[in-house]
Amino acid sequence: MLEIRPSCEACDRDLPPHAADARICSYECTFCARCVEEVLGNVCPNCGGGFMPRPVRPRSDYGNGTGLGHHQSTRTRVFRPPDRESQSRLRDRLQQIPPEER
Repeated sequence: MLEIRPSCEACDRDLPPHAADARICSYECTFCARCVEEVLGNVCPNCGGGFMPRPVRPRSDYGNGTGLGHHQSTRTRVFRPPDRESQSRLRDRLQQIPPEER
């Protein structure tokens, strides 16, 4: 089950469970859409993978014991802004390779 991390790792912006602009990589590194597009170039600074929209966890239980009432998002914030120079080199190396081929 996804952790649903509460903030962007790069800029520390709040990303609540219903945030439509949250992006994650396959390791659940979490960033806001602005940072993914403008800073990271769709290259995760932690693993080199690409990003996808993070699913929204329903607020209510619509059946089968689901929703935030049963499965809270994590409250642990991860704030580790990427080193701009290192990220620039990684982005330049990987940005032209589609994420599914990296």
